[in-house]
Amino acid sequence: MSQSVQYRVTGMDCASCAAKIEKAVRSAGVTSPKISTASQILTLDVLPSDERLAAVELAVSEAGYHLDRLLSESAVDSDEAKPHLTVGYRTALWIVIALNVGYGAIEMIGGFIAGSQALKADALDFLGDGLITLLGVLAIGWSLLWRARSALIQGLFLGALGFGVLANTVWRVFAQQPIEAELMGALALVALAVNVGAALVLVPHRAGDANVRAVWLFSRNDAIGNAAVVVAAVLVGWTGTSWPDLIVAFAIAGLFLQSSWVIVRDARRDISESRTKGA
Repeated sequence: MSQSVQYRVTGMDCASCAAKIEKAVRSAGVTSPKISTASQILTLDVLPSDERLAAVELAVSEAGYHLDRLLSESAVDSDEAKPHLTVGYRTALWIVIALNVGYGAIEMIGGFIAGSQALKADALDFLGDGLITLLGVLAIGWSLLWRARSALIQGLFLGALGFGVLANTVWRVFAQQPIEAELMGALALVALAVNVGAALVLVPHRAGDANVRAVWLFSRNDAIGNAAVVVAAVLVGWTGTSWPDLIVAFAIAGLFLQSSWVIVRDARRDISESRTKGA
């Protein structure tokens, strides 16, 4: 009978990251990996001596993430599963949190002023990244159950914000209003600069090529959304219609809601498993 081998994952901050890690694990020949965006724990149903584990670690590293092997299943709630952050790295994370949450609020307000739904949707991405990082810093000493509960609350909150933006975007389809394309584009360009700044803050504190690559990967994914808003702003100014803004808003909000759903799903699973083990 196979045993569970578990890893703590570093560098994962969203559902798309989890999907990439799962794909990397499968490419190494291990089927049915279970990864939680709530606890950031990867569980593999294999023997601890399985030779494929080395291939898994290499594949995940090449995908841009770092794995720390947990020696036992009980280690999930022990100090072994808790990242020990240096003072410099913790300071860098607080800077990133401030950048993401701060600019997320600014971009949300700017979205209302400019009349841009795409800016509001992009602001959700900033707020989501900031809150996920915040939970990671605050929950270092927490048990798996409390980490999962916190992630559940966070996922529900972010999902509510996402549905709010999506509903408002649907309403704007039928009640189109003028958009200030110049302000929209300017805020999107600043958003791109903030993402680059956050990556530069983190890079010096990520040891090894794989972790530096992790910063690049999720910064690149965020930058793609920022660039899409910039393009939408140009098209809004060029065509004189709000459709480019609405289309980008639907796309970003949809991806955001998918990430929120994954966080809620994983958190509920972690809560259920934690209660079962404690029974």
